[in-house]
Amino acid sequence: MFNVRSGPRVFGDVYKASRTYKQRCQCRRLSGQAAGSASRLRRVQVIGLVLAAGAGTALFQRSRRFGLREIHAEAPVEMKIEKPKRKKGLPTEDNRDLISSQHLQVKRSWENPGVYAWGSNTGKVVAPDSNETLIKSPRRIPFFDGLLLRDIRLDRNFGAAITEKGDLLQWGTAYSPDVTQPTPTLKGKDLISVSLSRDRVLALSSSGKVYSLPVSATDQATGSKPPESSWLPFITTPSPISYRLLTPPSLSSSEKISTLTSGLDHALLLTTTGRLFSSAASSTDFPSKGQLGIPGLTWTSRPPGPYDQLHEISTLRGFHITYIATGDTHSLALDRAGRVFAFGDNSSGQLGLDTSPDAPFVDAPALLPLQNLYAGSGLTPLVTGIFAGGANSFFTVDATRTPALGEPQPSQQAKASERGLGRVTAETWACGLGIYGGLGNGRWTHVQGTPTKLKALSGLWEYDEARGVVVPIRLARLAVGSTHAAAVMANVTYVRAGSGVGAGEGGELDTNWGRMWCGGGERVGAVGDGQEE
Repeated sequence: MFNVRSGPRVFGDVYKASRTYKQRCQCRRLSGQAAGSASRLRRVQVIGLVLAAGAGTALFQRSRRFGLREIHAEAPVEMKIEKPKRKKGLPTEDNRDLISSQHLQVKRSWENPGVYAWGSNTGKVVAPDSNETLIKSPRRIPFFDGLLLRDIRLDRNFGAAITEKGDLLQWGTAYSPDVTQPTPTLKGKDLISVSLSRDRVLALSSSGKVYSLPVSATDQATGSKPPESSWLPFITTPSPISYRLLTPPSLSSSEKISTLTSGLDHALLLTTTGRLFSSAASSTDFPSKGQLGIPGLTWTSRPPGPYDQLHEISTLRGFHITYIATGDTHSLALDRAGRVFAFGDNSSGQLGLDTSPDAPFVDAPALLPLQNLYAGSGLTPLVTGIFAGGANSFFTVDATRTPALGEPQPSQQAKASERGLGRVTAETWACGLGIYGGLGNGRWTHVQGTPTKLKALSGLWEYDEARGVVVPIRLARLAVGSTHAAAVMANVTYVRAGSGVGAGEGGELDTNWGRMWCGGGERVGAVGDGQEE
């Protein structure tokens, strides 16, 4: 008999059985796929192992072919500690010699003074006794060994120096092609400084007299010789050589010439009262680019009298001039307030002013706006030195940190020392012709009217042990040539070790070290580093 209620149960059992069978089939398929994947993975691993083994065999065979048998780890480097150079029981100066070779060199240079020169030797100036035309590295001039000099100036074709006794020495082919050693020319005048023009030598005596004599020995022997007083009263004798005396007009009884410098065709003379005079300094060309500082002064408009008469630069009356400098055809003057005046040729920007084709030179002193270089920097500049040569000009500046406009006062925020207020930074700026690298700023510019900072000589510091503070390193001297320059640093701390007054003072580690910088063109070995462009 058919039971209606049992139908769904049978159908449900059949449905569950079919669903269970379907799941089992799916599981079998999944397990089969997994087994296949595992077997394929094992085959890949086996193949990879075989490939790795083959690559290793090939690498081993390749290494054997090129002789690479074995590979060893690098052995550890044995550390070698340098033994101390200082020795117990030695004097302080001997310990300094062991510590620094430069200290020993400086000390020996003091014990054996002399002159080192390098560069072009076509005029027999750098090496008078040599036929070499180029001296690439510093070389001593044997004549000056053991001699002390008051001053020395070198040109390509002639040189001049002042001995310790105040006598003038000259040498070079422009002086005499047959003379191979410096020769005394102007003697007994107690000279203190010398300067060179295109064809004349200008020398300043301790009494303030300025002597102008020709470079050539022939002209000195054949030219006009002024009378000189002799050891007999009221009796004069002609001078052994020809020379001229340059005497400024209207000097007071206590006033005399204190500083002398010259360019190719002009000279500047500074008096003890701060007055500035200019004159022609060459017998072949009259200054024509405004370098005399007298507006409208030319060869045709010059006043009656000698061509090399002195002219007072009236524009600078009232300014106490303290330093002067001259390039080939331009002039600089610095007063005691730190103001710089420039005049002359500005074709390369050597005056520190913008160049103009319509006005290539300035014939009257112009005030340089050097304070614009520090606009917005919080620094107040004070020019401390000026230097010139060729078509280049250099300025040394002491920049003092001051509160900027709107900056809180030190008492409101922090101490002045903590904010650096009052701290002085010594910097050097340059302008002019930089195509030969003479500006020292890492660039080769034809015209540099705006002064550019010389980073190698700016922002230098050292620790002053005597005062216990950090102080700026300034320049002691700067000599400027036509395409190069050389500077001597005014270090405070170490250059005094064992020298001068109180020799031997300081610790055993205080040593002297090199303080000279050279830069510019190397066309004729002017830098002295043994190279040539």
